[in-house]
Amino acid sequence: MANRPAPALVLREGDLEQLSRIVRSTAERAGLVQRSRIVLLAAEGLANETIAERVGVARNTVLAWRRRYTQSGLMGLADQARSGRPRRIDHRKIVSATLKPPPKKYGVTHWSSRLLGKHLGIGNSTVATAWREYGVQPWRSETFRFSTDPELVGKVNDVVGLYLNPPENAIVLCVDEKSQIQALDRTAPLLPIREGSCEKRTHDYVRHGTSTLFAALEIATGRVTGACKPRHRNTEFLAFLKQVARAYPDQDLHLVMDNYAAHKHPNVKAWLEAHPRVKCHFTPTHASWMNLVEVWFGIIERQTIHRGTFGSVKDLNAKIRAFITGWNDRCHPFIWTKTADQILKKAKRSTTSETPH
Repeated sequence: MANRPAPALVLREGDLEQLSRIVRSTAERAGLVQRSRIVLLAAEGLANETIAERVGVARNTVLAWRRRYTQSGLMGLADQARSGRPRRIDHRKIVSATLKPPPKKYGVTHWSSRLLGKHLGIGNSTVATAWREYGVQPWRSETFRFSTDPELVGKVNDVVGLYLNPPENAIVLCVDEKSQIQALDRTAPLLPIREGSCEKRTHDYVRHGTSTLFAALEIATGRVTGACKPRHRNTEFLAFLKQVARAYPDQDLHLVMDNYAAHKHPNVKAWLEAHPRVKCHFTPTHASWMNLVEVWFGIIERQTIHRGTFGSVKDLNAKIRAFITGWNDRCHPFIWTKTADQILKKAKRSTTSETPH
């Protein structure tokens, strides 16, 4: 009887998605993640003893959180107020001190929990608790850049319009080049992955030269037309445009690209005028992230280039072409989700200073 599974716990509407999100999160508290995992396993109908073994808790703990969820749902999994002496330190004051720059005498750019704890005369664990409560992360930093393109609105609407409502009987292609790809070889053979041991490689390497990958991503299918060339001047770019035109001989082509000088060279403009079925649409300046081929460049970087070893530029180019061939056999559409209004709303957010951007 002890190993007979308890009846599967019935989850409330919408709780499965919430619990799954909590379990996958790296920002939630460990206790909440553990309780959510218990509830999810209970919903699968596993025996309490099995759940306890998998999660690493006592059987009574499993029973307690099953009961709490049944009574109060997701709210029952949250930490409740504990008895004992009330908190003496106001977490708001800790956060307020965190938001101010450290005194110059410390010579640091931001607070650590230990330094702020010493500065305030409290324990660093108390500081860390306050930071978690208010979502303050002084060790993190992000970058941003405002687009100063005078045609920002028009370009955003143009590119997003192609993504969300492409023209009929036409192909939308995202075009760009990934330059300076290094053909790096290791000074000793790789040690392959084994059970209990990851792949290993030497820290030092040998450079064999560089290559440039030109790519045109068809967003409707994910299919890629690519070419590897030694340089990335207007000459190579124009040759690639001609290759793309040959790959799609009967359709009108709408090419999304950034504002790199080679894309607007007089030779390229002259060829485009002679081939009116090929139309270019430029992303705003400092907004190359709107070009979906950048997403694909990230894929090939992670899956082929970053961990690859290449004995020569010829070897590098061959492996890039092999990846493109394999990719086109398993490709999928690239779907854009943000509207032009959503992008422009962020681009026009009010500044926090009098400094013009």
